[in-house]
Amino acid sequence: MYPPPIPTSSSSSPATDDVSSPLLNRSRRVSQPLRGAASRLLRRASSRRMMLGESSVRVRETAAEQIEERQSEWAHSKPVIVLDVLWNLAFVFVTVGVVWFSSGEDPGVPLRFWIVGYNLQCLIHVACVVAEYRRRRGYDQSNRDLDSGLISVQGSSDDYGSAEIESGTSVAKHIESTNAIFSFVWWIIGFYWVTADAEELAQSSPQLYWLCVAFLAFDVIFVVLCVAVACLVGIAVCCCLPCIIAVLYALADREGASDEEIERLPKFKFLTLKNSEKVNGEVRETHGGIMTQLGVDSPSERVLSSDEAECCICLCDYEDGTELRELSCRHHFHEACIDKWLRINATCPLCKFNILKTGEQSCNDAV
Repeated sequence: MYPPPIPTSSSSSPATDDVSSPLLNRSRRVSQPLRGAASRLLRRASSRRMMLGESSVRVRETAAEQIEERQSEWAHSKPVIVLDVLWNLAFVFVTVGVVWFSSGEDPGVPLRFWIVGYNLQCLIHVACVVAEYRRRRGYDQSNRDLDSGLISVQGSSDDYGSAEIESGTSVAKHIESTNAIFSFVWWIIGFYWVTADAEELAQSSPQLYWLCVAFLAFDVIFVVLCVAVACLVGIAVCCCLPCIIAVLYALADREGASDEEIERLPKFKFLTLKNSEKVNGEVRETHGGIMTQLGVDSPSERVLSSDEAECCICLCDYEDGTELRELSCRHHFHEACIDKWLRINATCPLCKFNILKTGEQSCNDAV
């Protein structure tokens, strides 16, 4: 019933669960488990010793989380909310018209009852979406007031406000989840009634019959779109993460580090060193190298093993003469790869170390 979501947005979001993300929530029973599908796929790939290394898997899990956060914010933006409400109300208006003109039809199964239940789900979904949108607007307004110093809130007030937000989120989440379960059961009932004696219904009650068929078909189409979008995003994150970063860089608001802050990070030049090692009786060449800092009078050097001489973002080995960027957490990447990421999100994609808080924050997972 709802158009598929596209993960393209970037605005700060409250630290709460995504309760009634609009548009695909007629098929929320499918879209909710698909959220984080890329992360789960990557963990399985790591546990089964597939091609991605541990560092590359962690980078892709971070990217998948970033996409989910931005998709959630885009899904709750005002234009999408308006489109979602109009889309669902259009179903209700069409239903009223069809039921009015088909008053003389007498189907052998209670199709009118099923149609009313279907539209009731639409109205419940609209109510949840509007309530969630208003709650988020109130949350964002409170944050803006706090940042601007217009209001002063003590610690106890913060705790009370957080509890109130969590309470509202929990209620909306339970309502939306119940509506999704009911939607799934109701779809099965409608499918059974429509297909039990399709030919007779098409002849005796053509308008009600085709309205039910259209509703059922819309649900199937959007479930397929949900699965397709989730699979494409998962494949892109696994196999072509630079493409995802480029799309986010082009379409999303750049809330990460500025060019000046990025340029303060040290740059290195990679020089390849070929070594030989004996593995299972065979002599193999390993391509490690040395990172030499650029733009300083006394450049520091760092030796990289063959396993370390790879960019965790694009999965390409460092080539001789390649310029690298090293973050304060000691993680290094291709300069072009990491610069685009930092303009979107000022944290290390491997350990989530914030480069803007170098003096205040330590990296827990630095290697």
